[in-house]
Amino acid sequence: MSATSTAESIETGNAAAGEATADLTDKQRRILGYLREHAAEQTYFKSRLIAEELGLSAKEVGANMSAIVDAAVEVDVEKWGYSSGTTWMVTR
Repeated sequence: MSATSTAESIETGNAAAGEATADLTDKQRRILGYLREHAAEQTYFKSRLIAEELGLSAKEVGANMSAIVDAAVEVDVEKWGYSSGTTWMVTR
């Protein structure tokens, strides 16, 4: 899926996310939307791979994850590992 189509599906799919995500920045909402969209098919996510899909840097993803961990309502996000980049465990 391209970054544009991912961003579009995130924007349209987040109406039900409610107030918990209202304080998130655009980047944070995009990352959270990506995680929500892919959590059913995958559990572990590397920051660099999320970054590639969304047109961000791995550092931007990592810097925004603490806000996402606090705001995630439909998924649980936990820092999982550091080998060859940060890995996040995401469960529904």
